[in-house]
Amino acid sequence: MTSAGLSPSPPPSPRRLLSVVAIALVCGYATVLFGAWHGGQWLADPLGRPIANDFVNVWAAGDLVRQGVAADAYNWTLHKIAEVRALGYDFPDYYGWHYPPPFLAVAAGLAMLPYSVALTGWLAITLAAYLIVVGAILRPRAPLIVALAWPALVWNATAGQNGCFTAALIGATLLTLPTRPLVAGLCLGLLTYKPQFGLLFPLALMAAGQWRTIAVAAATAIVMALASLVAFGTAPWVAFLDGLGHTSDIVLRQGLADLNRLQSVFGLVRAHGGDMTLAWTLQGLTTAIAALAVIVVWRSRAPHALKAATLATGTVLATPYLYMYDLVILAVAVAFLIRDALPSRGEAALLGLAVIAILVFPYVTTHVGLIATLLVAALIVQRLLRGARHQTEVAGAAQPRHVATQ
Repeated sequence: MTSAGLSPSPPPSPRRLLSVVAIALVCGYATVLFGAWHGGQWLADPLGRPIANDFVNVWAAGDLVRQGVAADAYNWTLHKIAEVRALGYDFPDYYGWHYPPPFLAVAAGLAMLPYSVALTGWLAITLAAYLIVVGAILRPRAPLIVALAWPALVWNATAGQNGCFTAALIGATLLTLPTRPLVAGLCLGLLTYKPQFGLLFPLALMAAGQWRTIAVAAATAIVMALASLVAFGTAPWVAFLDGLGHTSDIVLRQGLADLNRLQSVFGLVRAHGGDMTLAWTLQGLTTAIAALAVIVVWRSRAPHALKAATLATGTVLATPYLYMYDLVILAVAVAFLIRDALPSRGEAALLGLAVIAILVFPYVTTHVGLIATLLVAALIVQRLLRGARHQTEVAGAAQPRHVATQ
């Protein structure tokens, strides 16, 4: 019962609800990471030694650069020796270096620091870059805490990976494109350190007529390649190109990197017994659909936020090489969806399912990342269809009505 003189409190606003959920998620993530660190499962083991994770391949490659043998980073035997030297003890796994030679400069800079300092510094700096970019995308629709609520950030941190850096470059490219196309081109050029995530950008930019961005991106990539040739010589490039086939064979055909962790259509098919032909066929079909969707949307009159969300999600779907830490990129798509409009209850439910799918990954070790990507894609399609219907209704209402006279 309520007093006649008192009115019920209004329901919390969607922005407030979003903030409360984000705070709860971030507190949960912090608890998970603290527990992993305290239990000797993250950053350092119970003996105080650095834990072997993906970052060791970066530091070891940088150490080889500093020794004047940059090409050895692409030699699996010599690179593994450098990894053992980096940690100070042997370990069973091998973390391969598969990046183009320009990224050796970043690795060399990190290797100038003690290993643990380099790892924590890399995670902190790339997270800061991610927060700056995604926070700018969200503003003023949602507070910065929402950017921290995406669960792939946790798995990126535990792997010592570069998902935040990749997401920051993609987000910055899409955010600056309408007003600062040259800056967008620079960011896109830097993204060539992971070329599998640049497949759809030329299609979107050509559809939108963003030729200056294309030119700057190409120039940036060329300058980086030439700089690496001057700094390291031709040997790393020869080794990198020679090793592409071997890497593809190990990761995609043999599945030695665990096909259940490969969060793509290709990985799903191969992990469930499909052969290479079927896997490539379905992945190729997925990539083609994503490419067509990007072209259609970027040629349409859809808001830039929805175009950006489409491209970010299509980028994730288009590549067979996709791991859970790469799904930090999806946070860019979600941020642009929020920039377009705060989610309705139904949309919030779909986003919640995507968050849960990514969160449970370590416990199910299957293609839940692909499920999360498809859920975000479904949200984008829903928004685009709603916008198209609204434009049709507005156009119909604007048509002059002729009144018959006698």
